Amino acid sequence: MKKDISIPEVEGVHVAAVREKNVEFRSMDWNAYIINDKSVPLEMVLIIARGYDNKRVTSTMRHSIKVLPPKSYAKIEFMQDDILKLSNEFLVTFFEGNSMYEKTFSFSKNSIKESAVEALLVIQQKGILAK
Repeated sequence: MKKDISIPEVEGVHVAAVREKNVEFRSMDWNAYIINDKSVPLEMVLIIARGYDNKRVTSTMRHSIKVLPPKSYAKIEFMQDDILKLSNEFLVTFFEGNSMYEKTFSFSKNSIKESAVEALLVIQQKGILAK
C-alpha cells in the first residue's frame, strides 16, 4: 500500500538561515525562514524542526502556515546560538494543488556562520540555504 503513494520531488521551496538585527534586544540573531520561489501558493504548510548530534537532541518544534503566497517567505523560528553547534533539520510538508509534497532540509553542525552567507532570492537578504 505504501508503494502506491506518490510524493513528487520538491522544487522552488527552500529553508534558509538569515542573520538579522534584533532591535529590541540590540543583537544580531539567526532566524530560519521558509521560501516559496514558485509561482503558485503553498497550502497547509507543516514544518517540524529539531537539532541533534551524537549526544544531544533538542525539543521537536512544530509550525504551520495556512497559505504561503507565491514568491514570498515566512519566518519559521529564532535559532539560538546553542543549536547552531548541532545539525538542524526542517521537515517540510505542504500541498500544491491536489498534490502533497515533502522534503527534509538540513543544516550540518557549525554550518550556520557569518562566513557562509550568500545572496538569497525572494527574501532580498543574505543567508544560508539548507541542503
